[in-house]
Amino acid sequence: MRSTLRIFALAALIGYMAPKPAMALADDDAKSQKGKNPNETICESSPELGSRLVRHRVCMTRAQWAERRQADRQIVEHSQLQSCTRQAGC
Repeated sequence: MRSTLRIFALAALIGYMAPKPAMALADDDAKSQKGKNPNETICESSPELGSRLVRHRVCMTRAQWAERRQADRQIVEHSQLQSCTRQAGC
């Protein structure tokens, strides 16, 4: 009885802590970007794969960052939909 209750509590906790769906995040992004200048340049530093020291600085406008996020999201969604066809006869 106690183990069943613990499993149920753990499942409820995991469900509560699960990340938001991508579309919900996109809506939050759009709301936070409304009053900001789309032509403002923003620079981000990203690490190079395979190196702990080398970092690359990428500068783009807010509009370009938003376009890049949308393109990345579409690539992920497309690959998730296509993964079933590549596996053993889904």
